[in-house]
Amino acid sequence: MPFIIETRQLHHLYSAGTPFEHSALNGVDFSAQTGEYLAIIGRTGSGKSTLIQHLNGLLKPTSGQVLFDGEDIWSSKERTRAVRFQVGLVFQYPEYQLFEETVYKDISFGPKNMGLDEGEVDRRVRQSARFVGLDEALLDKSPFDLSGGQKRRVAIAGVIAMEPRVLILDEPTAGLDPAGAAQILENIRTYHREKNATIILVSHSMEEVAREASRLVVIHQGSIPYSGVPADVFTHGRELEEMGLGVPAMTRVFARLRSMGADVPGGVYTIPQARDAILAALNRSKAPARGKELM
Repeated sequence: MPFIIETRQLHHLYSAGTPFEHSALNGVDFSAQTGEYLAIIGRTGSGKSTLIQHLNGLLKPTSGQVLFDGEDIWSSKERTRAVRFQVGLVFQYPEYQLFEETVYKDISFGPKNMGLDEGEVDRRVRQSARFVGLDEALLDKSPFDLSGGQKRRVAIAGVIAMEPRVLILDEPTAGLDPAGAAQILENIRTYHREKNATIILVSHSMEEVAREASRLVVIHQGSIPYSGVPADVFTHGRELEEMGLGVPAMTRVFARLRSMGADVPGGVYTIPQARDAILAALNRSKAPARGKELM
């Protein structure tokens, strides 16, 4: 399957040619397929925010390429502008970027800039509000009268309303309570499922990425040392700890159980997997006893 978005030997220097020059990305080769749900993990300052801002043209590479559908996004001004509508980026704490008089106007800002007619804009506003769980009764309210969680949904809806084929979210659950975070993640899953969109989730939560993403990309000091399914990436627990990341709590618990001689598998990183593994271990421990009863 071809990549919908990729980078080739992507380098980015901040403050190039000054005493403050800093290399944020060092020859990064990154890719994502249509319909994939992947997560990018890395400690603060690792380069992950710099990477995602390249994916929709907010930053221009110092060298290297960013390709969308196989074409360099910087091949022309028209190409760059078109990609920015196809690759939606939701920043951390996006509710601070709300600015319109009503929720409806805020969500419609992107579609209007795309030059869509009034009917199509209206359809997208209402559909995106549904995707993020906003009641239509809120569309005429000021976004500044809403709760923090509702503001977060409005900001995400404003990006979704452009119907991007790639949706990038930078720490979308930061600062939310567990119920609010769970609702936001469910909204993202709904958009992923119904639109077959590519989702790129940036998160510090190992439990979150293990539960949501089918592939993890680790960024450390401007490079990608590991990329793969969660079970494979989390086998590098010691290295991840040294990078300031770690592994999910369930992975640590099962590693400890195995070190104590318990008959439990490796590669456990979510609560459902832990439940199934424990039940299987309990069933194995009961099997000899049942066999003796039949003798």
